[in-house]
Amino acid sequence: MVFHRILGGPEPATTHSRVGFNLALGICRKTFDAQRMRCPVKAMLLKGKVAIVTGASRGIGSAIATRFAKEGAKVVLNYNRSAEEAAKLLAKIKEVGGEAIMVKADVSNATEVKQLVQKAVNAFGRIDILVNNAGVMFPNTFLDADESVWDKTIDINLKGAYLCSREVAPIMLEQKKGKIINISSNSGIYHPSALRFVEYTVSKAGMNGLTRALALKLGPYVNVNAICPGWIKTEMTENTNPQLEKTILEETPLKRFGTAEEVANAALYLASDESDFVTGELHMVAGGRGMH
Repeated sequence: MVFHRILGGPEPATTHSRVGFNLALGICRKTFDAQRMRCPVKAMLLKGKVAIVTGASRGIGSAIATRFAKEGAKVVLNYNRSAEEAAKLLAKIKEVGGEAIMVKADVSNATEVKQLVQKAVNAFGRIDILVNNAGVMFPNTFLDADESVWDKTIDINLKGAYLCSREVAPIMLEQKKGKIINISSNSGIYHPSALRFVEYTVSKAGMNGLTRALALKLGPYVNVNAICPGWIKTEMTENTNPQLEKTILEETPLKRFGTAEEVANAALYLASDESDFVTGELHMVAGGRGMH
């Protein structure tokens, strides 16, 4: 009877029926109110925050930008060459009511980094979060790679994070609040099979050192942490040798590859107020691979 009435059925005709109906309805309302008190609507973790995500057009960067937007952040989507992918991501965020802009910039170029940060401030008035995600990896062997591979890898992966952090740091210090998140790799931490590409490994080890140096330099107002993903299924890893993938799975206690969305979950924690007492840390998101 109660559910019939709630769904639009006629009210009971007799007095006895109406009394029983009203009593049952009152119990339903009290139960609903109690449930609502125990299970409040989840608040957006980044509501009103402004985040720059470098290399946001694909892979991990795209997943982080999407997750941040869903949690209420205004997102600056940085890209360099992948304009089409960045535009699609921008449209996707706006379709669900998010706020974002896309800005082209080469993170290894100091002038372009300045312009990136200035456009972010012009659009949204502040910067609360920086995710240094832009990165490259060249599958060369050490003896076959030429100097240009070293230069490009270090310039984008390490120098880019340095330049972007240097540019946003004064803004965050003036605000007395900020979060910098470096997307590193378990290649930057000791694990034999993850140390295949010398240039990439060195760039990520350098990023880990940068993370801790900046955490000391920018405290107490700016938190600086790194995420060190294991084998994540993205465009960067899609052409990996099957035998190597088999080896990686054998080394991974969870016996599967990670997803970009799982890295984004870790980034969300580090970007939110939930991590205010966390700085200078290297967070492994690798399914247990590389425990030491």
